[in-house]
Amino acid sequence: MNPLPPPILGAAPSKDERTWGMIVHLSAFAGHLFPFAHVIAPLVIWLVRKDTSSFVDDQGREAVNAQINVTLYGFVAALLCFVLIGIPLLVGLYVANFILVIVAAIAANDGKTYRYPLILRLVR
Repeated sequence: MNPLPPPILGAAPSKDERTWGMIVHLSAFAGHLFPFAHVIAPLVIWLVRKDTSSFVDDQGREAVNAQINVTLYGFVAALLCFVLIGIPLLVGLYVANFILVIVAAIAANDGKTYRYPLILRLVR
């Protein structure tokens, strides 16, 4: 799984674009309040804002891809709970996702494109 190179975005993103880039990553925390909101919230923000900025389009797509992957990894880890290895995998997945979402939000707020590690880019 080679990470994709950052896209060529042209001019540096504006403050508004950087803010929306950060929000799309942080919206994954909505999953703490509602089931599957960690995927739905970034998806809705991305779909609404993708035509206004190439930076928001890129970061929204990355956030949606990451949360879809987290969901898939979570299902696999939940199945592995029957052989007890899934419990530490679920804990590790939760901690890694929490940290990576914060890192991605900070990078987006700084105007840098962020690529989550170890994900399949399903949404293009």
